[in-house]
Amino acid sequence: MATVETSAAPRLTRRDFESDQEVRWCPGCGDYAILAQVQRVLPDLGVPREKFVFVSGIGCSSRFPYYVDTYGFHTLHGRAPAIASGIKLTRPDLSVWIVTGDGDALSIGGNHLIHILRRNLDVNILLFNNQIYGLTKGQYSPTSEPGKVTKSTPDGSIDNPFKPLVLALGAEATFLARTIDVEARHLQDVVRRAHAHHGASFVEVLQNCNIFNDGAFDSLTDREIKADNQLILEAGQPMIFGRERSKGIRMNGMRPEVVNLEGAPAAELLVHDPSNPVLAYLLAQMGPPNFPTPLGVLFEVTRPVYEDGLARQVSAAQARSDADLAALLGAGESWTVG
Repeated sequence: MATVETSAAPRLTRRDFESDQEVRWCPGCGDYAILAQVQRVLPDLGVPREKFVFVSGIGCSSRFPYYVDTYGFHTLHGRAPAIASGIKLTRPDLSVWIVTGDGDALSIGGNHLIHILRRNLDVNILLFNNQIYGLTKGQYSPTSEPGKVTKSTPDGSIDNPFKPLVLALGAEATFLARTIDVEARHLQDVVRRAHAHHGASFVEVLQNCNIFNDGAFDSLTDREIKADNQLILEAGQPMIFGRERSKGIRMNGMRPEVVNLEGAPAAELLVHDPSNPVLAYLLAQMGPPNFPTPLGVLFEVTRPVYEDGLARQVSAAQARSDADLAALLGAGESWTVG
């Protein structure tokens, strides 16, 4: 018998995931940084390029599928989770990614988002949060802070903004994380961990809109002050932050508080446990002005994924049925109209 020589699949690089489309975001937009880091990570995930699918809705972030050389769908406003659900249920072998924004996902798409999270399909959701509507030229969004003056709120927003991770936790998401557009290594690590999770992963990416909301996250990106405002989460490690690593988080009764480590023993500090939903809720609620912003994986647990349960139901139904579709279609009239 003749032997057939096979060669290993060529190693993919970032260039393999760069499409021939001109990237057309505003110069300086944080989306460029996110695109670059995702393209750097994709070759390392061990997934053939033809097995990736990127799905988006409407918004600046939703241009994303054009710029990665994979399969992709640019869908309707807020409806990316519905399209992604259909793809994953019919082709569970695919690596499905949803790219969305704070307006697309949390306003018109809010209902779709919470249901894909509660169902726990094995998809990866990247929510770019710039706290503004950028594509439609600067209206306030569901994550804009109170008092935000925009074209649609000239006297300041009076809305109570969504905290995306709190919303996702309430929908019983099984993986929650947060990162920042310009923190390249951190963003890459979070994307890798989201892909490795079996279930719906939800990643909030804080992203600067330099045209309509420039500087929204300066406290987290300015080299001089970011260490005092970022709480980098590591499983099993105490919650310590600050330029001199001199501050920590501990519980005071039922409430977290910031303490100076000179006056608080390390044993009193909170230790990060990503499997603890109560701790995840506390972290998701934290932020300025009283707390640093938690970054990293806030929560991760294992729960059955939706497509596995559906596949079992379909197999069981097929096994107990002798239905013949061809015979049904050729059976003649099904009813009589009197």
